[in-house]
Amino acid sequence: QVRLVESGGGVVQTGGSLTLSCSASERSTSLMGWFRQAPGKEREFVAGITWGRGHTSYSDSVKGRFTISRDVTNNVVHLQMNNLKPEDTALYYCAAGGSSGISSRTLRAYDYWGQGTQVTVSS
Repeated sequence: QVRLVESGGGVVQTGGSLTLSCSASERSTSLMGWFRQAPGKEREFVAGITWGRGHTSYSDSVKGRFTISRDVTNNVVHLQMNNLKPEDTALYYCAAGGSSGISSRTLRAYDYWGQGTQVTVSS
């Protein structure tokens, strides 16, 4: 059982920056991801990274603005978010998993989820 704890959410103005962090109890999975869910919408993929080689992937909506990174010494994954927009407002979830043959951009690729941290971008 992997326990995930997110931190770093908050309220920021349009154009501002925030860094989210996800602390994992262990690195027994191959993949880490960030998803988000806005009120009334489905949970959507934001970014993913592999523990091993650090391969990254991003959704089109955040590419060029968000950067995912990992700290293998401390089992922490970060999501640096720049140039934030009101449409980035959502509850952000950290996830761990990595099943062979399942895209890292899909929810079912992940077995463990954190409780989420709220990001609010004011206009």
